[in-house]
Amino acid sequence: MRRIDVAALAVASLALVGALAGCAPEPAASGSPSPSATLVSPTPLETNKTNDSPSPTPTAEAAAKLPTDCKAILSSAVLAELKGVALNDAAFGPSGVQKDGSLICIWADPNADTTGLTTKISRMSRGPALQLLNDLVAKQGFTCYTPDGGTRCEKTWKDATYPVTDGRTVFWRADVLIDTTYSNLSPSGYTASIVAHVFG
Repeated sequence: MRRIDVAALAVASLALVGALAGCAPEPAASGSPSPSATLVSPTPLETNKTNDSPSPTPTAEAAAKLPTDCKAILSSAVLAELKGVALNDAAFGPSGVQKDGSLICIWADPNADTTGLTTKISRMSRGPALQLLNDLVAKQGFTCYTPDGGTRCEKTWKDATYPVTDGRTVFWRADVLIDTTYSNLSPSGYTASIVAHVFG
């Protein structure tokens, strides 16, 4: 598979950016382009004035401080959609702030068969992030684009057991990785709300 930089990806995904930049981790809208067949490079973009095609440019942006509160990272609108859903129930294992400084947020009812979502916000440098995002595209058929100064890859699929939609959304920017998996629970604007809090 041919490796290209994020510039080519941004051109191919231009139509998708406007439709999805404010949504997450919702299932991809019908009519979305098929998963990218090219690999990505998580760097911000700048317009090339000679041919108007985007080209990657280095960034000196400092890594954001990792959050410590699962509710504080979400907007009031997203929290309203999660009203009544248990947060960080001990039945699901480790959650909250971890020893390495990462934050795990698990929104799920331990009595439910499948409905829930789990987000991990952690440090990841550019090299490992690039490898992860490329693997999501090349090996798992994720679609990637470049909203909010970062790189976002996402995919939805039908649950193997229940008649619901499962999915995963991964966002990387400035050495911070926001990784969410979900099943039958995808509040509108969830990932965008976290991004706005972490990098706002």
